[in-house]
Amino acid sequence: MSVTNLGQYPDVRLRRLRRTPALRKLIRQTLLTPNDLVSPLFIKEGRNIKTPISSMPSHFQLSIDQLKDEIKTLTSLNILGVILFGIPEKKDSVASGSYAPNSVICDAIKTIKDIAPDLLVITDLCCCEYTDHGHCGVIHQKGNVWEVDNDPTLEILARQAVAHAEVGADLVAPSGMMDGQIQAIRKGLDQSNFSDIPILSYAVKYCSTFYGPFREAAEGAPKFGDRKTYQIDPANADEALREAALDLKEGADLLMVKPAQTYLDIIYRIKQAFPGVPLGAYHVSGEFSAIMAAGEKGWLDPIATGLEVLTSIKRSGADFIINYFNKLIVPKLI
Repeated sequence: MSVTNLGQYPDVRLRRLRRTPALRKLIRQTLLTPNDLVSPLFIKEGRNIKTPISSMPSHFQLSIDQLKDEIKTLTSLNILGVILFGIPEKKDSVASGSYAPNSVICDAIKTIKDIAPDLLVITDLCCCEYTDHGHCGVIHQKGNVWEVDNDPTLEILARQAVAHAEVGADLVAPSGMMDGQIQAIRKGLDQSNFSDIPILSYAVKYCSTFYGPFREAAEGAPKFGDRKTYQIDPANADEALREAALDLKEGADLLMVKPAQTYLDIIYRIKQAFPGVPLGAYHVSGEFSAIMAAGEKGWLDPIATGLEVLTSIKRSGADFIINYFNKLIVPKLI
């Protein structure tokens, strides 16, 4: 924007436009509404489970029989969608529980659709919560050297997608950062007559330290090593554009950047590069927990800070935001 011909002080006084709450609202350029927000849910296999997540105030691991009140709360706030993460009783080396027709997520989808048929149900597609080693795919090991074996993992992700679609998922969201995962999932869905199910790609997922509380909540921390060989280096920006472009060519319908608060520049760049593609951002557990912890210390107002941060994420170009503040901030929006 050029400011050369917009006048100057004292004729121009921009504070005139900030004098009253009504005037500030009238000219506000970025509006955050419940329609922009998606809530994560952690579904644990078993019964009568409502376990507080110590690092994430106001969030719980929930068994399926405990979902009703949570779903009613979210729908009463006009939240349009949820994204589901499963915590199975049993894990193995190949994440077989992730695509079983009676998996914890498949059962949760059916239950949620019975409670709130119009609620958008998004399912995370990954292996980390279902493997006994905690990595996002099948492990290939020779001696003391190991790696996540990309191509065998693709079949597992495709099977997850089909299993979720069969019981009513509206949208599938692969997060494992495996090369070719979008193509494999699209092919699997199409061959199973689910060509109408869209794919939300975690195309731009950074290897971030901010995932710590989530790994506690989802019980999916790696038992050894790290995820630097498959998630993006936080120092890289151009690589994010390549990942997004590749996923779109493979059939992704929506894109996502994760984390969000510390990657506003990446959200902006992705939106500028692909302006017609719906773009989500995931304000992750550690970003949420840091603000809540500072609030507990009295260093800031966590709700006001959450509103500011989520507004900045939307301002940077996100069309929707997955986040953990919804139940706290939406009453302030209504």
